[in-house]
Formats: sequence, structure tokens, C-alpha cells
Amino acid sequence: MLADSDTRWKWGALTAYRIQSDIRLDGYLLRGRATPTVRQLDEVGARAETLREIRGADFLELMKDTTRYDVVVLACVGGAVQAMLHGLARAWNGAERRPAVVTGYVGVVYEKLADGLLLRHGADVVLANSRHDADRFRAVYEGVGADGGSVVECALPFLGGAPYGPALGDRPYTVVFAAQPSVPDRRDDRTYLLRRAAEHARRHPDREVLVKLRSKPGEHTTHIEELPYQKLAARLPGGLPPNCRLAYGNMGEVLDRTDLMVTVSSTAALESLHRGIPTAVLTDLGIREALGNHHFLGSGCLASWDELDAGHRPEPDPDWLARQGVAPGALYATAFDAARARVTALRTADRLPPLTPYYTPRTAPGYLPGILARYGLGPEGEPLPGQTAEPTETGGLRRLARDTVRDAARGAYRHGVQRVAPAIRRWGQL
Repeated sequence: MLADSDTRWKWGALTAYRIQSDIRLDGYLLRGRATPTVRQLDEVGARAETLREIRGADFLELMKDTTRYDVVVLACVGGAVQAMLHGLARAWNGAERRPAVVTGYVGVVYEKLADGLLLRHGADVVLANSRHDADRFRAVYEGVGADGGSVVECALPFLGGAPYGPALGDRPYTVVFAAQPSVPDRRDDRTYLLRRAAEHARRHPDREVLVKLRSKPGEHTTHIEELPYQKLAARLPGGLPPNCRLAYGNMGEVLDRTDLMVTVSSTAALESLHRGIPTAVLTDLGIREALGNHHFLGSGCLASWDELDAGHRPEPDPDWLARQGVAPGALYATAFDAARARVTALRTADRLPPLTPYYTPRTAPGYLPGILARYGLGPEGEPLPGQTAEPTETGGLRRLARDTVRDAARGAYRHGVQRVAPAIRRWGQL
């Protein structure tokens, strides 16, 4: 399984185990700006037999041995999936046998639907996390004349946990605001949301309000976080009240003690709804495609902080839940049956056809080469000069030096993203 961020690692690893539980899972982390830290991987909780950070060219070199794996899960951003599909097609050209290739999305698909899907076309299986998504995915593929047969309906692999029960005993009523790295992206909007969470805690001193964060400063996840809530909290007038605090940890464990989930559009809302936890999708900043909360139209979950302050508890629409693949109950137990059957059929087939992505130098000559070059590949999926496999390192000193330089480069990049780039944008607005 190849992943390029903590959330995609979680999706890829858990998807692999949902498809078939008795497997050996080897994990590869695609080296890049969002490569997760050890802490992030521990927090996610998904495990693999082996784990290795790797460049795209080196991953493709390993995949030339078509007997190494039966199934390859590509849990990456669309451009990386497209690059690996072209690289794998070249690596497996003429092979008698090859692994089945599976890909999909880590959560709610609310933007770049056509772009992301066409970048994933060419995989044997493109997983859709709901009936709603499966219908949309097939429509996009069929709309460009591409084969939509690779789309298979399933569900998010990390749904589960105990059904919701009200707070009892010594545990206080707990409100969780699930923050997102890039939604919203304006400082004023993020400060507003944090301030409203703090005000909710002040209005309800008997409640505990947790601001659930995905990463610590300096870490990256699927999306770049230029304005970490930790820094905004340090500058919040009056600070956070005693019953409001920043929280980390596995989302499933946080949900175990949640009585009200609040978010703008986080996938955490789907996890919460699956467990029957009252869930509010905020309308304070509008219902806009840029925020992703338009995805929840018809859900019954849209609400404002004012309504929540007054005691409102949203009631989700059962039909909407069913279409989104998050309905509580026994249906989730069979959600991966179709994917399991499809992958088993591919894995046991005598011979699989070549990988044939929709994008080729003929269909997208002005787009595809740039995507491939970003991951070190030429127009035909071949490694570019300088992207050949890294030499085997025999000395610990060389490995230490390489890792030190890489960590320093990452730190400089993250400093640029979180400090320098926002400052330049502010200067440009003067």
C-alpha cells in the first residue's frame, strides 16, 4: 500500500483490511511535503507488517517484481495516483501476471470531482464510499467515454465504534469541534470559529468543549495548514476557558466521549453520524462549495453556533444517511462485500489486461506530462534522469546525513508554508 499523508495512510490500510482481513500489509510512504511523522501514524492507529518511506521511482522499481504482491492499494492524491498508474503500466508491460490496483477517496468528495476521478481512472478498482458517490463517479467516466466498470460501491473503512449513549456519571457533556487544516482558510474565519467554541464553553460551564486538531505545528496532513489553531488560540482575547481545550488523538477514541459533534465539513461528521452522535455542520460562514458544507444539504445537520448555544440538537435525515453510506445499523457489515468479491476475482484471474488510464499523451498532451514530471516520470511513465533508484546505503553515517538533510529541508518548507508565504500575501494586500 502506497500512501502520501496520514489520513490517506489510514484510509488505505483500513481499506486493505476491510477487503481481506488475513493479509500481510507492507506500507510505503511516498516522500513529499505531507509525509506523516511517527506520532501521526501512531495516532491514526492503522498498522502494517513493514513500513518504509520511499520515492515514486523506487516504488515503481520494486513493483517490477510482479510476484511480490497480489494487490496494490494507491492511497494518494489524484496526481500521484495517475503518475503511479502510468509508471506501473510501463513496469508491467508484457508481464504474464500483475497485481490488481485499487484506489479511492479518503472522505467526502466535494470539490474537483471530475479532475480527481479522471486522475484515478486506470486503476482496476475505484472505490466509492457511498451509493451517492458511486452514481456520480460512473457518470463522470461515462461522460468522457471512459469505462466506468471500475467503480465499486463500499463505505468509509474507518466507520464503527459503539453506538452513542448520553453522558452518564462523572463524565461531563462533551462538545467536540472537529477542526480542519484548510477549511476555512482565512485567519478571520478560523479565529471566529475558535472564539465561538470558547464562547460556547463559557455559556455552558457544565460542558467540556474540545477543539480536536489533526496535527501539531510543523506537521502536515492531507492539506497544508497555514494558520494552525494552536497559534490562534494563543492570541485569542481572554484565552480559552478552563472547560475548553485543544485535543489530539485518535478520532474514534474522541468520539467515545462525544455528545455533540460540530464541524464545518470534516469527514469526522460522517464517523459521528454513523454512531448516532448528534452532529452539527456549521452554517455560520455560509453554505458554500469552498467550505464543503454544501455536501450536507438535505442531511438535517446544518446549524449555527447561535442555535447550538440555545440547546439545538440536529436530527439527521435517515434517507440522506443511507445514500451517504453512514446509516447506523447492520448494513455496514456488508458494505465491503462487493469490493471484496471484485478484488478476489481480479486477484485470482489468469491474466489481467494492461492498465489503461484515460489520460494519455494523446488525450491530455498539455496536462499529463506536467502531472508525471511532478513525480519524476517522463511522458511514457519512465523515470526522468536523476530519478533512478537510490543507491543502497551500507553506512549508518551516510544514512544519518541523508536523513538530517531531508528533515532540515522539510522544516524549511513547512516554515515557508506556515510563516513566509502568509506574510508575503499580507504584504501584497497593503
